[in-house]
Amino acid sequence: MENNVYGVCKKPLKSLPFVALCTLVLFVRISKCDLVEDDSDNLLVPNHGFSDPSANMEDEEWAMIQKNGNQFVLNNQPFYVNGFNTYWLMVFAVDQSTRGKVTEVFQQASAVGLTVCRTWAFNDGQWRALQLSPSVYDEQVFQALDFVVSEAKRFKIRLILSLVNNWDAYGGKPQYVKWGKDSGLNLTSNDDFFSHSTLKSYYKAHVKAVLNRVNTLNNITYKEDPTIFAWELMNEPRCESDPSGDTLQDWIQEMAVYVKSIDPKHLVEIGTEGFYGLSTPNRFQYNPNTFAQQVGTDFIRNHQVLGVDFASVHIYPDSWISQTLSEKHFEFTKSWMQAHIDDAENYLKMPVVFSEFGVSVKDQGYNSTFRDTLIRTVYKTLLDSTKKGGSGSGSLVWQLFPEGTGYMDDGYAIVLSKSTTTSDIISLHSTRLQLFNSLCSWKCRWGCKKKHPLESFLHHDEL
Repeated sequence: MENNVYGVCKKPLKSLPFVALCTLVLFVRISKCDLVEDDSDNLLVPNHGFSDPSANMEDEEWAMIQKNGNQFVLNNQPFYVNGFNTYWLMVFAVDQSTRGKVTEVFQQASAVGLTVCRTWAFNDGQWRALQLSPSVYDEQVFQALDFVVSEAKRFKIRLILSLVNNWDAYGGKPQYVKWGKDSGLNLTSNDDFFSHSTLKSYYKAHVKAVLNRVNTLNNITYKEDPTIFAWELMNEPRCESDPSGDTLQDWIQEMAVYVKSIDPKHLVEIGTEGFYGLSTPNRFQYNPNTFAQQVGTDFIRNHQVLGVDFASVHIYPDSWISQTLSEKHFEFTKSWMQAHIDDAENYLKMPVVFSEFGVSVKDQGYNSTFRDTLIRTVYKTLLDSTKKGGSGSGSLVWQLFPEGTGYMDDGYAIVLSKSTTTSDIISLHSTRLQLFNSLCSWKCRWGCKKKHPLESFLHHDEL
């Protein structure tokens, strides 16, 4: 999201909807076992290895997230994601007066079952900068990022760490270009970031510094730390100076391979918004507007490069279509998501994560009911994919804030303690995904011809 600022579900069972609770109790009593697919008629059947799937959750190894085909896996079990964005964690962790807000947001997220957080591992030349100038770092700020990583692990939350911004917030590609100009380079566009060898060397140096960082709090090198879910090459890359997409494509290929050369263990994603480009004119119908196909990104082509493990897509109909909210925003969200899930399955053979989605209180016609309906729409579309073992592998709401941080709000902030219905929707989705993750082998599919008890719980929508 382009911003303009400075800058194990623990929900009590009694708070679950009654029908869902009954289904859950029935399922635990009858089917405390892994489920496998019976190839004879595509039904889910017990494997008769009766065990409590939650028995050893606390003792389970904090292992690296991997992928198997079009699904994420953890210890050979599926790992479907319900997560959130809070981009400013490192900046807040620098100062002791605000560091507690990092703990607070992780604590609140964990309480509703969120398992992945996306945040910035960059701040280039700005207030509380991590990177003061190319390859020159503020150790105090780096130690703040150390705190974010170690605190995330304490609350069993994994991190997607983004390495640079397309926009000028927190420096981004405009700051890299400024550094280049200050050193005497003849640069004419911010898009020179993607093609000039010196600017690319600046970026690579930053990648190397972050990935090889040894956390001062736990002595674990970032590239060895399972707390990190994935590296993101860039937040919302665009190269409008080259609508063909060739310039950005070359940059993605070079940088994905470079990240993997340093850290082959972690997953890598690009950070794209998901716009369809010139290589797939038959997909233009799914773009929110004609401008989307002219910004130098190309969803399918971008994600076919070596080194990219899963696809990233953002969802902002209020920015892309109209700031006057209406039913068409929900219709767009469903078609946009389904198109990318289909492409991830049919062409890319990889998971897709909808890594930003939300609606702003500044939009005309906004109310909390609209936001809740949008969140339900995203979750429902993902569950439709999940029950088939499809590529729709998760979502990250933009964005989760604790109380007392409203001055950072870009209009999209969700404060769970002040949003009971939203909190309940998020918690229920977390519970559904966690049951699915813990009770099935990764080959499991939910395309049942007969209703399994868990099926009702996964799709019952009472909130």
